[in-house]
Amino acid sequence: MTLRSSPRWGRLVSRRLTVVTYTGRRSGRTFSTPVAFRRSGETVTIGVQFPDAKKWWRNFVDEGGPISLQLDGIDRTGHAVATRDEAGRVTVTVRLEG
Repeated sequence: MTLRSSPRWGRLVSRRLTVVTYTGRRSGRTFSTPVAFRRSGETVTIGVQFPDAKKWWRNFVDEGGPISLQLDGIDRTGHAVATRDEAGRVTVTVRLEG
């Protein structure tokens, strides 16, 4: 995510984009992927674009799981839960930890 570290654009871009890091539920491997997000207090909302073409969010269905992301230059951890609505849209909601 070169734009996030850019002196010119980094501050603007990092308010909307981050990299999430998680452990695959089947493989046990660590993965990182860039995502757009919205934040309200200690809750981060990630709208998954083209969810049928992506698999990362499926690690967080049902009871969800641990996730980390960088916010304001700080690595934060939280618990993520993915939900799919009747229109097929997928949202991953992250409740940040202390």
